[in-house]
Amino acid sequence: MQLFKLKCDDFLEYDESNGTYHMPAEQQVRDEAEKTHWKEVGFTLLKDWRLYLMLVPMLLVYLLWRYMPMTELLSAFKDQYTPGAAGDSSLYDWYGLTNFDALFFGAQSSLFWSAFRNTFVIAFYGLLFGFPFPIILALFFNEVKSNITRSILQVCVYLPKFMSTVIITTLAIVLFRGPLDPAVSDDGIGILSQLMLAIFPSDELYSAATGSSGGLVMSNSYFRALYQISGIWEHGGYDSIVFFAAVIAVSPTSYEAAQIDGAGKMQQMRYVVLPSILSTVVIMLIMKVGTLLSVGYEKVYLMTSTTNYEAGRIVATLSNEWATQGNTSMGIAAEMTNNLIGMILVIGANAIARKATDVSLY
Repeated sequence: MQLFKLKCDDFLEYDESNGTYHMPAEQQVRDEAEKTHWKEVGFTLLKDWRLYLMLVPMLLVYLLWRYMPMTELLSAFKDQYTPGAAGDSSLYDWYGLTNFDALFFGAQSSLFWSAFRNTFVIAFYGLLFGFPFPIILALFFNEVKSNITRSILQVCVYLPKFMSTVIITTLAIVLFRGPLDPAVSDDGIGILSQLMLAIFPSDELYSAATGSSGGLVMSNSYFRALYQISGIWEHGGYDSIVFFAAVIAVSPTSYEAAQIDGAGKMQQMRYVVLPSILSTVVIMLIMKVGTLLSVGYEKVYLMTSTTNYEAGRIVATLSNEWATQGNTSMGIAAEMTNNLIGMILVIGANAIARKATDVSLY
């Protein structure tokens, strides 16, 4: 009887008057809810079936382009030169961590670490200069009182986001290009290159702008800077939408209270607006850190050539280079390492944000 009591005490109550157990009303409600749980789920699905139907394309995209390709990650742990495999990764012999050992400490390690350093530097500059710009832009839009003027400005800064990467890259190359024939004259230099030479006259800048037909974009010294400038121009306006929505959600009474206390515009931004949108900024920062090492492969590939490959070689382009040379397993190992480090950065950023600001993704 005592053993039965120990098992049932969690959901039964003991009546000392007659020495029996009975189920309390709360437990009866819980049991009934458990019995009808799946019926409620089915009823909800039937009631909102249109909304769930709209999820199907997204789920298919994630299944086909995000999860199914993960099966090829196994190639990083296999020997692609297995006799008789003939390019079929399912027939490769298991190789363990040999590919990773060769990647970190082998003959290809210098190329990998150089590409990883370039990836991190480009991504860090993008975070350092590219992340604050949408916030500043959102604060600027909030100060524009005319709705028509603000709408026109917003359309102008959102527009580059809807252009393809090829168009953005081509514009950057044309605007910063070098002379048409460097051996003959300096004619044909891009408009922005001419502007930079007029504002910052220096022999180094002039040499990079006129040294080849590629111009500033195709030089190792200025590739990263121009990559960031074109990236801010392309994404800054569109990324400001989230911050602008957070800014306009600030209660007008907060501004009025700050004005009564004698706060000016800059003080209102510092003590009213920024604390109010802090949670949004932290969440967006964590998400930005998540894509920190996912530098745009297409744009880097289009903007690099033999003249700036040292500065423009990132892990993605190096993996593609190895894959085209037939070393697919090494390329997949490099990409996996890059993504794993990115995941660690997300977890670390989320933990730091949770302890520092009590705001986190999870």
